[in-house]
Amino acid sequence: MIRLKTTKDIEGIALSGKIAASIVKELASNISSGTILKDLEQLASSAFKRYNAKPAFLGFKPNGARNPYPFSICTSVNEIIVHGQPTDYQLKEGDILKIDLGVISKGYYSDTAFTCAIGEVAPIVRKLIEATQKALNEAIVAAKINNTLGDIGFAIEKTGKSYGFSVIKALTGHGVGFSLHEDPTVYNFGKRGEGLVLKPGMVLAIEPMLSLGSSKIKKQKDDSYVTADGSLSAHFEHTIAVTEKEPIILTN
Repeated sequence: MIRLKTTKDIEGIALSGKIAASIVKELASNISSGTILKDLEQLASSAFKRYNAKPAFLGFKPNGARNPYPFSICTSVNEIIVHGQPTDYQLKEGDILKIDLGVISKGYYSDTAFTCAIGEVAPIVRKLIEATQKALNEAIVAAKINNTLGDIGFAIEKTGKSYGFSVIKALTGHGVGFSLHEDPTVYNFGKRGEGLVLKPGMVLAIEPMLSLGSSKIKKQKDDSYVTADGSLSAHFEHTIAVTEKEPIILTN
């Protein structure tokens, strides 16, 4: 069941989203060759406390997961698409890192993710990151009242394919706000005009994922997902609100 949000609810989610954006900014400024993933986890954990907020991922068990997630943020390197754990791995030149995090503030949830390159990477990798971010931007533009979830998925799929990359179809976005994962499911593919009609008060986490190679995925023992062929992947995400006018990004 989809629970529409009031103006007051959206304001609360936006405050949660601002905290998420601030933590993202802090993490991004501390990422370089030589950075250890678990140090980013410690940095994020301190930031959550400083903002008097809670990490939405800590202890959360997504559908199909073997265990509740044991960290505040997800750190997914190279072929790991999502749900990578902050280990002792030390980032090196040529890696790409995806950071995904959720915030609980005053009972409201937000969810956001970004991808960054570590040092110099191949032009095709820069293009992958650019394409994934553009896919998110195009999907947000499509998230207008009276459009459909199919319009959002179509925008993502069209953008990814226009760059020559594969769209990860088995992983999705979702509703968010009162809890971390709510209805509806927001697919990264679709047809224009098909699916659920968007209404004011819907709050969605839109999160395109693209890969250099196969669109197929494999689940690891730690509940992370990797590309089936080991190819590099990228991931961006914003929490947005559908309104009577234009969509609003709540994790800016």
